[in-house]
Amino acid sequence: MNKAIDYETDFYAWASYNAQLLREGKFSELDIEHIAEELESMGKNNKRELISRLKILIGHLLKWQYQPGGRSTSWRGSIVEQRLQLNDLIEYSPSLKPQLLEAITQAYPHAVELASDDTGFLESVFPEICPYSQEQILTKGFFPEPD
Repeated sequence: MNKAIDYETDFYAWASYNAQLLREGKFSELDIEHIAEELESMGKNNKRELISRLKILIGHLLKWQYQPGGRSTSWRGSIVEQRLQLNDLIEYSPSLKPQLLEAITQAYPHAVELASDDTGFLESVFPEICPYSQEQILTKGFFPEPD
């Protein structure tokens, strides 16, 4: 690898240089260790994004259900936007779909915290486990009604 292009000090130049090496078939010059780290990191970022979007979406679904008097076009817009982004993410990375139930389980306590903070309700008001199926969470027209 060109030692003038250092992974630690200029990531963009390093990435561009290694992409060029790949295109030119100069495999022996590649910074394999850092490329492997970056590929792993990309996968982890997708999983983090999945969980993050689920936190927001489920939090808004909880608010929609438990505080019907506070429903707004902003809440609806956030629900729609998060669903679109989640469906795009899963379409782009289909291997995330089998991880969806685990991601929902990880996201749910944070979604409850967000809903609690926004509504002023105690966290104990909300169910201990996510009351929505993965299909409901991702379905365009699903908006939960109050119990």
